[in-house]
Amino acid sequence: MNDINNELHFILKDKGYKKINFKISKTQHLLIKVRLNGVLGDFILDTGASTSCVDFSVIEHFNLLATSSQTTASGAGAINMATKIANNNSLSIGRWKTDNTPIIIFDLSHVNAALDQYKVKPVHGIIGADILMRSHAIIDYANKKLFLR
Repeated sequence: MNDINNELHFILKDKGYKKINFKISKTQHLLIKVRLNGVLGDFILDTGASTSCVDFSVIEHFNLLATSSQTTASGAGAINMATKIANNNSLSIGRWKTDNTPIIIFDLSHVNAALDQYKVKPVHGIIGADILMRSHAIIDYANKKLFLR
C-alpha cells in the first residue's frame, strides 16, 4: 500500500499539486493550518461548507477589511446568521497560495462550542468548497494528506 501512496504523491506532484498534512480531531473534523493575509490560524477543512469563512472575533487578527453583506449564513444547526465579507485576501495552505480570495465573516461560536464539548481546540475559521474546487483538491483520508493545485 505504501508504494501506491508514494506513486499517488509523485503523480500529483508532476501535475502541479502541493501536498499538505492535516490532522483529524476527536470530533472527526479535518484540521489544517492556514495563513490568511500572512497570519497563521487553525481551520477546519469542510467539504460541505460552500464558502470559506472566519469568526467575527478574528477580523483584526487576520487584518481583514470587512464590509457589510446582505447575505445570511447557515450551517451546523444555525440559520439566518448575519455576515460580513472581506475581499482581496491572500491565503496559503502549506506551499499552496492564492490571492484575491473573498472570506465570509460570521459567528462561529456554535462551532467552537461544539468542539469545546470534546476538549478540541477552537478554530479561527473554515476552508470550504470554494477553495477546494478552485484548487482541484484531492483528499487522501487514509494518509491525512490534502493535495491542492
